[in-house]
Amino acid sequence: MAKTRTSTPPRHATDAPRRQKVLAISSGGGHFVELLRLRPAFEGHFMVFVTVDETYRAHVGDAPLRVVPDTTRWDKLGMVRCAAEVLRVLLAERPDVVVSTGALPGFFGVVLGRALGARTIWVDSLANVEELSMSGQKVGRFANLWLTQWPELARPGGPRFAGSMLG
Repeated sequence: MAKTRTSTPPRHATDAPRRQKVLAISSGGGHFVELLRLRPAFEGHFMVFVTVDETYRAHVGDAPLRVVPDTTRWDKLGMVRCAAEVLRVLLAERPDVVVSTGALPGFFGVVLGRALGARTIWVDSLANVEELSMSGQKVGRFANLWLTQWPELARPGGPRFAGSMLG
């Protein structure tokens, strides 16, 4: 296995407060599109993107992109491989914050990132209009900030509604 170098944010003596390293992780398709839409919220911080498709590199500009295996909950071996690769990326990158819009790679990113001491944010996909995604239902106890994009899905114990990507 090839050794992966960590992405190190540039350090400047004039930076105050310290730039955070944000690991933004999701599966492909709409999940990744929504993750890109969150990018302005982390402006001024060093971002590393993690997803399942190498071709998304064209959408992240100069930001590093790491690729993990895509899988489904029905493929148990695939889940183990995905979780192991997400853990490897987290250990290499050591992010301050992990943010995800789902699905399974993002779930692993939030759960494992929290276990490693990162602050974690889960934004359930806009597509989940009537109920939270399965990952979104299970990730709540691991996320420092657990959000839904539909006010009807917000609950006192979480997730919270703080707006949607529709505006």
